[in-house]
Amino acid sequence: MGAEGTGTQTGSGTGRRRFLGTVAGLGLAAAAGTGLRSLEDTEPAQAPRRPAPRPPRVRPLFLGTYTSVEGGGTGVGYGTYDTRTGQITAGGVVTGVGDPSYLALAPSGRTLYAVNEREQGGVTAMALRPDGPPGVLGTRSTGGAGPCHLSVHPGGRWLLSANYLSGSVAVHPVDRATGALGERTDLVTHSSPPPGPGQDGPHAHQIITAPDGRHVLAVDLGNDTVYTYRLDSSAGKLTQLSYATLRPGAGPRHLTFHPSGDFAYLANEVDNTVVVCRYDRRSGRLTPGAPQPTGTGPGTSYPAQLLVTRDGRFAYLANRGHNSLTRYAVETAGARLRLLDTVPVGGDFPRQIAFSPDQRWLFAANQKSGSVTVFSVDPRTGTLDRTGTPFTAPVPVCVLPL
Repeated sequence: MGAEGTGTQTGSGTGRRRFLGTVAGLGLAAAAGTGLRSLEDTEPAQAPRRPAPRPPRVRPLFLGTYTSVEGGGTGVGYGTYDTRTGQITAGGVVTGVGDPSYLALAPSGRTLYAVNEREQGGVTAMALRPDGPPGVLGTRSTGGAGPCHLSVHPGGRWLLSANYLSGSVAVHPVDRATGALGERTDLVTHSSPPPGPGQDGPHAHQIITAPDGRHVLAVDLGNDTVYTYRLDSSAGKLTQLSYATLRPGAGPRHLTFHPSGDFAYLANEVDNTVVVCRYDRRSGRLTPGAPQPTGTGPGTSYPAQLLVTRDGRFAYLANRGHNSLTRYAVETAGARLRLLDTVPVGGDFPRQIAFSPDQRWLFAANQKSGSVTVFSVDPRTGTLDRTGTPFTAPVPVCVLPL
């Protein structure tokens, strides 16, 4: 992960062919010696009347990529970012993980999961270590093709994944002691309603658990549909409860909940819109509202993903074709998005965006330019300001700051 011959941000195009090996004097172990005690950021108990420890200056960061494309990486990149400046420093790469295009952290903070976006799809578990690089625990089949998203159920016992090419969603058990994955317990294919205009079948693009923890929602781009399931927490089985359809040809890609849990926001990839949806906690039913503009003008800019601040005041949308981030004000307790502006992302094709845990920084993984840009987030106005020079990485399609 990083630029050839450097361990810091660079504007050059070098380093896209592979992630940098462990940088001399750096890596997670070295980061631990400068204030990062562990990947979980735990602090030892303090004696009475001692000053509170300072927050760590550097924290871990991981990158997902495509390993089977020209100029792609060789696995999951890892490194650190500076919590005061946002600057990324290269660490190394976890090899042996094929096409890890999306990453998710276990609630325990001890295990990292990646999809293997291939024809024979899989999900890989990696153990995070305080004194060295992550270790691969193993890979399990998702039972479908092209898995592009995964998430961990809040209880930490089940891993959920979405097979894009097959239009199906899968469930795997998680060993609570080790974080390793067991054999798949369920696989559900989205057979109805029929595909939308221009689509050849269902294309599951995301699967998440609602904030109430009671329902699992799967977004299907091919069927213009969001499915609501109940997960049997003992058997790992999904039962469909309802589904919500978007207008034909919308192409829903990514769903993000408002902190209240009463509303969710959909990024529609094909028709270049966002939609505010009301969420019923008791039934799990989603009710989509009217489509809204992305601020990118006519045509499609392939909206990718929405983020919402934890105070529920602002939302941000990544626009891949427009190479921008749209800023919305969230109003009426989450029921309304008001478009404020768009900001150039400083890269090409922002595939995915992520907040740092304190939401001081927003990271954008720019797939086509081979870069990660970092923005400071003004908590009062929601304004984004690009900081530093883009960090060079090979085909970054997912960034996960811890």
